[in-house]
Amino acid sequence: MKYYSRRFVKPEHLNPANTLFGGQLLSWIDEEAAIFAACQMRSQSIVTKIISEINFMTPARQGDVIEFGLELISAGMTSITVRCEVRNKVSLLPVVSIDKLIFVNVDEHGQPKAHGMRANAA
Repeated sequence: MKYYSRRFVKPEHLNPANTLFGGQLLSWIDEEAAIFAACQMRSQSIVTKIISEINFMTPARQGDVIEFGLELISAGMTSITVRCEVRNKVSLLPVVSIDKLIFVNVDEHGQPKAHGMRANAA
């Protein structure tokens, strides 16, 4: 798995327990995975279809640097499936793991359409 980007955990990202708010992390994951998917699909017109079970493993705290690992699992005619891991950059401890994020390429009406990637590539 390749790690593509990093973010600082800042005070405004914390929940009442003083750890990274899960909703903030999920927003970042969706954005990072969508960028990755769009690059793979050679398209900017994609939508998130499915995010599978989210496994929060260790907390991230203020001042931590977290990094986002993404890999292509499979590709269909109109969609691709991506796996994501977020880890602490310093300790390398896993913060969250998501086995399946599915993105669909859509036309101007929001209907699935073929993307620029070869089907079944992984």
